This record gives sequence, structure tokens and C-alpha cells, in this order.
Amino acid sequence: MIRFIAALDEKRGIADEHGIPWMGKIPGDVAYFRNKTKGFPILMGMGFYNELSKPLEDRRNMVLTTQDIQLRPGFEKISDADELFQNFNEDIWVGGGAAVFASTIKYANELYLTLIDGDFNCTKFFPEYENDFGKISSKPLINENGISYSFTVWKRK
Repeated sequence: MIRFIAALDEKRGIADEHGIPWMGKIPGDVAYFRNKTKGFPILMGMGFYNELSKPLEDRRNMVLTTQDIQLRPGFEKISDADELFQNFNEDIWVGGGAAVFASTIKYANELYLTLIDGDFNCTKFFPEYENDFGKISSKPLINENGISYSFTVWKRK
């Protein structure tokens, strides 16, 4: 099973040139991400990798990149997502960023999306998904630090 996990604003924005605009303001979403992905492999792009000071605990940390670089200890370089998904025999989470989501959404079985009320003027976006996925669950709105959001799960139609 290939699952995506992301938080997006009402325009599908996930980040800007400085990172995630709501970072540190909605700890419930951070806990949700940690609880869902713990114990599973996670695929990330270079932007996500660069934001981390160390690998995510209790997860196989895979970084999708074609750059000829040496990653820090605890991270595994993946140069071809198509090959990875065609030959991977276990559940995997895809954690972003925008380019990773866009290039691999064709493989996603489920989307775990935190939908955030408001427009955060993002410059990086989650790909269109509503035509290919149907919402199978939605939790009530949560408000933290003036930001309202809801956890939703979408399954490929």
C-alpha cells in the first residue's frame, strides 16, 4: 500500500520558499504524521531531507534525488521512484515535497490529508487529487493557535 501524507491549505498549498508556513503552530498535525508513519518506510524529497537535522526515528528514511551527493547517515538515496514502487513489497509513506508528490501520485492508493482552513500564500502545491480519489473519512475540525484543520483520508477510485 502506498500512502501519501500531507497538510495543505485551501488552495492545495503545502510550502513556500521558507518551508511550511504553519510549522510549529499545529502540533496535533505533527503528532498525526508521527503516529501514522512510525514503523514504516518514508519517501521524501531533498527539501524535506534538508529540513531534518537527523533521520525520522523508527522509519526507513528514503530520499528521492538524482543529485550525485552523499546523504547524511540514516538516509538512503533513491534515484528512481518508478523502480522503487514497482519493486517494493511493503507499505510505504510518501511525505513530500511538491515535486515528489507530483511525480509519484500515480502510484498512491490512499491520501492522508490534513486540510487547513485559509490561504497561506504557498508557492509549492499538492497535485490535483479530487478526480482520482474519494474521501472515505473526515474528522471534526480542530483549532490550534488560531488555525483550523481537519484530518481526512482519501482512497483511489
